[in-house]
Amino acid sequence: MTQYHIPTLPLSYDLETKAVLKQLNNSNRALAELKGVALTIPNENILISTLTLQEAKDSSEVENIVTTQDDLYQGAAASFSDYVVNAATKEVLNYREALEHGFRLVKNKGVLTSSVIKEIQKMLEHNSAGFRSVPGTSLKRSDGKTVYTPPQDKQVILGLMDNLERFINDDSISDLDPLIKLAVIHHQFESIHPFYDGNGRTGRIICVLYLVLTGRLDLPILYLSRYITHNKGEYYRLIQAIRDKEKDNADEWESWVLFMLRGIEETAIETTRLVKGIAKLMADFKAVLRPKFGKQYRHELLNNLFFHPYTKVEFLERELMVSRVTAHRYLNSLLETGLVDRVKLGKAYYYMNIPLMNLFINVSDLSGNIVETIESVTG
Repeated sequence: MTQYHIPTLPLSYDLETKAVLKQLNNSNRALAELKGVALTIPNENILISTLTLQEAKDSSEVENIVTTQDDLYQGAAASFSDYVVNAATKEVLNYREALEHGFRLVKNKGVLTSSVIKEIQKMLEHNSAGFRSVPGTSLKRSDGKTVYTPPQDKQVILGLMDNLERFINDDSISDLDPLIKLAVIHHQFESIHPFYDGNGRTGRIICVLYLVLTGRLDLPILYLSRYITHNKGEYYRLIQAIRDKEKDNADEWESWVLFMLRGIEETAIETTRLVKGIAKLMADFKAVLRPKFGKQYRHELLNNLFFHPYTKVEFLERELMVSRVTAHRYLNSLLETGLVDRVKLGKAYYYMNIPLMNLFINVSDLSGNIVETIESVTG
């Protein structure tokens, strides 16, 4: 195993090869469609809430932190109850919290700095250790063999992160397309491995936030981690191939960039289908709820059911600004439609948005008729 000397960015290689540019066009087109279709959801918080939770689940699965859809949404709702959330679900919810916090920081500051990255990792791991300052970190296979040793010296780590920060935020350093830069940024961050824990998940959050920073997306809704999870072996192989062939590794860089660009295209297409599915479900819900409630229909009720796949009386009281009695009446009427099901978690009752949960469970097959999902639960 050769020692990989992490290069200073920008790279000396010409990454805009014919193959890369061809794939880049497809990836940018898919992202543009996703950005556009996201505008069809009037309340952007619905997408941020639901899709960042899905991203959190998939990103955590890369680290073998596995939780079910039900546990995930029950746990998200349980912050307002005494329901006990399992450890894996807590990890995923920490990821969503870190992603949403990072999104707010990037939108407010207009930059993605080392301090922002530290805040993200702090929320993921719930510690304030910051960048590594003590040597001894290495990446090992399951059999204990070391496959990569990142920089050990604190000053080297700080210098590399300063260089990465400039590469992320200063467009004058490189005129590469942001999607090509994203691939370079991700590899560079994972090779620096600046934290003791949480590097993988932090690195995947950086990818999503960089797309927002560069205007490729308005919201952090790209489903990139699902692609990595499904191609985990290839992902790690291509990362390591660049490190193993330190000199004359332009071909390895091209392969890595192409892998990431294909991932962006594939997951943008998948997420676009999911957003369209959510929009269709919301329209179908509205068609059922408006005649059901008549003059008592409130658009905030629809938003509530999609912002909280597991909702409860207190949520309706707060968001519709109604009494507890009125909130109960709304939920009991919803039960009559069959669109929601009532479950007990701890001491509280929650009302589950069945079609939305089915949509997430069947996310890999979104081409089906969403109306059928509603009809199946309304009879």
